[in-house]
Amino acid sequence: MKSGFVGLIGRPNVGKSTLMNNILGKKVAIISDKPQTTRNIIQGIYNDEDSQIIFVDTPGIHKPSHTLGKYLNRQAYYSMDDVDIILMLADASSELGSGDKYIIEKLQEVNKPVILLLNKIDKIEKEKILLKITEYKDLYDFKEIIPISGLKKINVDLLINIIKKYLKDSFKYYEDGTITNKSMEFLVSEIIREKVFNLTTEEVPHSITCYVEKMSKHNKRCTILGTIVVDRDALKRIIVGKNGQMIKKIGMLARKDIEELLGAGVYLDLVVKTIEKWRDRENYLSEFGYNEFE
Repeated sequence: MKSGFVGLIGRPNVGKSTLMNNILGKKVAIISDKPQTTRNIIQGIYNDEDSQIIFVDTPGIHKPSHTLGKYLNRQAYYSMDDVDIILMLADASSELGSGDKYIIEKLQEVNKPVILLLNKIDKIEKEKILLKITEYKDLYDFKEIIPISGLKKINVDLLINIIKKYLKDSFKYYEDGTITNKSMEFLVSEIIREKVFNLTTEEVPHSITCYVEKMSKHNKRCTILGTIVVDRDALKRIIVGKNGQMIKKIGMLARKDIEELLGAGVYLDLVVKTIEKWRDRENYLSEFGYNEFE
């Protein structure tokens, strides 16, 4: 039995969350083509007959230009200090840029195994993969360099076997069947946030927040009350949409993913509130008679 913590780092949109979700076979981290979608350190727990690997998904590392960016970088740096192995993901279909070099510079301070994953090889010709390996190997002493496709699951089994070589612990941190350290309410709220990002444009900033206020379960059907919190009325109008069409579409797509996550039918009630209104949420919740989700 081998176990340990494996940190996933890389610049935004290199496919960290997609890789972790596909390894687990369950969606625990949201995916969007907008940078800095991942805000929190999320653990995804992989179990097989002889190992337990705790993957730690982190926000994309970048040169920050605002307070949120600095916070997200701190989250990612924290994970580098607190894991046994680091997987650095790089987009093989893109040029090696300043963002990748910035991360490699930070890795000089790390004293643990670092494995480079050249992701998205399904998007490039095979003869270019060797050139990519050569390009990166001269920049850092990676323990391994593995070309993969997290989306197509190319070389993912190989990756798992290589990770096992570097695991040092011999006990389980989590019970069998546990797939993440986050609550179900958190996962549901993240799915809602993902749909907001994917259906709206850049004019909707990353400052929006989603909360599951209440979850109840009755006869294998879940009722969920969710709130999307924005900082001004203009954003509220965008997310609600003309005649409520945007919020309906957000709810429809979110419900589909939530039902897959919970394995049950879902009634999802979404509202959009500005931060001032949401602060009065206790009065708002008193209008509903939902029990806590169990």
